[in-house]
Amino acid sequence: MLAEYYILIGLSVLALMILAWGARYRRNAKRLEQEKKEIVGEEERMFDFLHELGEAIEKDSSQLRVNRMIVDGVVAVVNATGGAIYFSNDTRQNLVPKYVSEKCPQLIGVPLEVKRRAQKDQRVMDSHVRLSTQSSDEGILGHCLTVGKAVHVSDIKTHESLRDAFVVYDDNVSAMVAPLRHAGKDLGVLAVAKPHSAGFFNEHDFSVFRSVAEQSSFALGNSLIHLEASEKRSLENELRTAREVQRILLPDCNPKVAGYRISGTNTPARIISGDYYDFIDLGQNRWGLVIADVSGKGVAAGLLMAMCRSVLRCLATNESSPSAVLGKLNRQLFPDIREDMFISMAYLILDGDSGKAVMARAGHDPAFWFHKATGEITQIKPPGLVVGIDEGDVFERVTKDYEFTIEPGDCLLLHTDGVKEALNQEEDEFGIERMKENFANNSAKGAESVLTEMLRTLKDFTGEGPQMDDITLVAIEKR
Repeated sequence: MLAEYYILIGLSVLALMILAWGARYRRNAKRLEQEKKEIVGEEERMFDFLHELGEAIEKDSSQLRVNRMIVDGVVAVVNATGGAIYFSNDTRQNLVPKYVSEKCPQLIGVPLEVKRRAQKDQRVMDSHVRLSTQSSDEGILGHCLTVGKAVHVSDIKTHESLRDAFVVYDDNVSAMVAPLRHAGKDLGVLAVAKPHSAGFFNEHDFSVFRSVAEQSSFALGNSLIHLEASEKRSLENELRTAREVQRILLPDCNPKVAGYRISGTNTPARIISGDYYDFIDLGQNRWGLVIADVSGKGVAAGLLMAMCRSVLRCLATNESSPSAVLGKLNRQLFPDIREDMFISMAYLILDGDSGKAVMARAGHDPAFWFHKATGEITQIKPPGLVVGIDEGDVFERVTKDYEFTIEPGDCLLLHTDGVKEALNQEEDEFGIERMKENFANNSAKGAESVLTEMLRTLKDFTGEGPQMDDITLVAIEKR
């Protein structure tokens, strides 16, 4: 009887153990099923996020929208409270906030002075947290960049990167931070966070976050490439428009001067030229002929060229001395010319009736003069200082007029240094002697032929190499 009693008790205990195990199994199964659902849901959210991000980039979305999509998408995928994206600045010394979500917990330490001011005005704290640039080697954001991999910080306020007597962090917040890299370049960092009251990130969250951060880096890199390409296209379009405007500033045809044939040409090395030439009708068969070379190339040189042209045209009609015109031009332009820029130029006033010419040269290359009577080539080189390096007194004392008479059959060639300094594939210069030889061989053929043959010979010399400087030529032939 006693044995039967013990057997009954044993069976009862076993039944209870089986029931307890079954309940625990069902609870574990339910928990595992819930975890499975959460993992599946997290992965589905991640794939949806990556799909939407890819579509946004294909549509050339703005960088701000892409930043927002990345942060808000990652926050949704890992069930964070908020997040932020910081980009490295040009010097790579600082991290600049580009988007901080509305409910993002504090990610950075706060200087004591900011905290003190925030006690009177909470907006001070909000502004600091959302707008402050961070050093690339400070705080959890800088720590992430320094170690070069994603970090999981369970409690920000205890992290070693915030052990600074002048910086405080009081909140109970956990965070995940990952570096953003593309093509070997640090773009910035991506971070998500949530207060302890909202739970903690687990290892699976961290694994998903690392994957999403890697994909976001790739997406950001592509987005930046799209942006740079778009900006480049826009800039090129603007430069082409500027080039068309600049073309309008150059003569659209050669002047018709009785007894002369005059021809000019300009070939820019880039879209915008720093060289220019001009023909100014002074009335009574008198013409002002200008050639100029602004130091440097590109937009800055082009703008200075346009300004020089406008001022010179205003001054030329009321002055018969080329050196006086250049002196006044220098005084007007000097205050607005950068210290690293200047203008070399030559200005010639031609009297078509008498054949007399007067030239002043502001540091420009000497003009060539072919004398029909002797077949000789000489250079016209009156003294002069370049425009823009002296406010006026020295310039006007140095720069002088040179008067001469052009005889029938004579030919003059004004040029910029882009001709003589052109290089071939062996890096030899075209040089003055080749210019003189070419000019001598073609002077008798007329002004147009002088320019055509000079450019053809120059092209043969340089071959397929790039044009290094603007090339401008003006030929004046007396019939």
